[in-house]
Amino acid sequence: MAFAATPPYDGTICRYYRIPGDFCYKLPDSMTLEEGAVVEPLAVGVHITKQAGIRPGQSVVVFGAGPVGLLCMAVAKAYGADIVVAVDVNEERLQFAKKYAATHAFTPSRSEIPEESAARIIKECGLEAGSDAAIDASGAEVCIQTAQYVVRNGGTYVQGGMGKPDINYPIMAMCTKELTTKGSFRYSHGDYSDAVGLVAHGRVSVKELISKKVKFEEAEQAFEDTKAAKGIKVSNVDSFNNVQLLIHIRVSHRRS
Repeated sequence: MAFAATPPYDGTICRYYRIPGDFCYKLPDSMTLEEGAVVEPLAVGVHITKQAGIRPGQSVVVFGAGPVGLLCMAVAKAYGADIVVAVDVNEERLQFAKKYAATHAFTPSRSEIPEESAARIIKECGLEAGSDAAIDASGAEVCIQTAQYVVRNGGTYVQGGMGKPDINYPIMAMCTKELTTKGSFRYSHGDYSDAVGLVAHGRVSVKELISKKVKFEEAEQAFEDTKAAKGIKVSNVDSFNNVQLLIHIRVSHRRS
């Protein structure tokens, strides 16, 4: 599979981009182009949340309140999760997460070890013996470590964020708790159509994620702002032939 805009495949920031028809999904009339521009990261969130196997009444802790983390929270809530905990060190994003889809927001202390952070999450968020699932959408080593301790015995952990290729991993916690541990690489068959359906039927809202609209000439600054974690998502608005084109831009292929 060749992913557009992921090296060495360039060229998506242009007026026209040709792809096979089998890879196109028609947006229903009820959806705007702006909403359609966020379907790609939503499909990533759908795939990760499917990997976690979220069911009604369950709890999930999501590490990273960036775009994909936020969408994992929204999808988990749409799938029936009762408790959705957002974990991040960025207070602005945590506050957004609380208004958007999270039921709880948690700021870890840089002085805490992973076991201590996990214990505090469990206590402060009413998770009793731990969460049913944990999702890492940050790629940060400390988040990956903390997640192993926050999940209950027999729970599920999904790695969605991409960080360093090698990390220190608390394998003893994973083994003694008999965790189901899964990786997640972008999306698979059915995830795009599910993402479109969630938006079209009002089960997930994505309009709030568009924090800024810029002209094409301002695209470079938009990339810099996104890299600096300013806002959530930036869209490029270009009008031609009486059609408004909204281009969803991402800093890179990293999920956080």
